[in-house]
Amino acid sequence: MTEDKNDKGMGGVGAKSTKTCPKCGAKDVVLVPGRVGPFGTGNNIWMGVCIFSAVKVSRYVCGQCGFVEEWIDKKEDIEKIKRKH
Repeated sequence: MTEDKNDKGMGGVGAKSTKTCPKCGAKDVVLVPGRVGPFGTGNNIWMGVCIFSAVKVSRYVCGQCGFVEEWIDKKEDIEKIKRKH
């Protein structure tokens, strides 16, 4: 499996790039895509006053042990967070 370009901080060993749980080694990793819903619902980071400013955060959940990783998928969203914080 190829290394994900956004997975560099984990040395390419995160569940996002390997589809393998880094805690228990299971291959049963489920992607829960980030989303933005009304009134701040969903898995996201608010960056302003409206839902259009929110950054989506995807979760990778191990179906065996329950370990969870969270990733911001878009490079421009990472830059947006760096500018604000």
